[in-house]
Amino acid sequence: MDKKSKQKLHNSNFIEACDNAVNGIIYATTTQSNIKKQLVIAVIVMILSLFFNLSKAEFLCLTFAVFFVIFSEMVNTAIETVVDLYTDKYHPKAKIAKDVGAGAVVLAAINAVIVSYFLFFDKLSFIGTTVLESVMNSPMHLAFTALILTIILVVSLKAANITKGIAKEKFIPSGQSAIAFAALTAICLNTNNIVVFTLALIMSLLILGNRMENNSRSVVEVIFGACIGVLIVVLVYGLTVLRM
Repeated sequence: MDKKSKQKLHNSNFIEACDNAVNGIIYATTTQSNIKKQLVIAVIVMILSLFFNLSKAEFLCLTFAVFFVIFSEMVNTAIETVVDLYTDKYHPKAKIAKDVGAGAVVLAAINAVIVSYFLFFDKLSFIGTTVLESVMNSPMHLAFTALILTIILVVSLKAANITKGIAKEKFIPSGQSAIAFAALTAICLNTNNIVVFTLALIMSLLILGNRMENNSRSVVEVIFGACIGVLIVVLVYGLTVLRM
């Protein structure tokens, strides 16, 4: 193996490592139908969680359970890929590796079902005005839900573009801009502290400038991504207010 090939096996810096990690998530999303279904379920669960009086600990358990299922599916995909790399023929040990990976996904799914049961079963009969009022009194819950939905939407959009064969130079919204401005909007809606808002605004603008300066995304892609982040947070808060 030559020197150039060896260098490709390692990330040269933290930014490259993050980019490769995102590429791995997008690959799994575009190639694995199970992950696509799990992302849809994750969106539905996060939206439904807005209508339940979940404590911080309960919301944390729910978020962990949702992401743990997706994490397990990605690990299973990695195991299957490595096994297929080494052999394309049937082998008992290869079967064991794939079966164990699939078993991990099943256990994660069972865990998610159990967590959902204990979180939602006793609350199903209490959906109504009282629950909606409790949601309105939980701005942090709304903020984190909006951020999670933003991340899922960004990944889904990129995955959809890649699935359709759209090249990198084509229009793909900036995910970092979407997340940055989703966080900025959530901060704006939850604080009256002008210093905190100003610092968050500066950080968001720096992220936008960085994406355009590195030619990672065009101006339109960066602005469109920022608008997506703002829109999702506003919709989450707005729909909750309308239901009240």
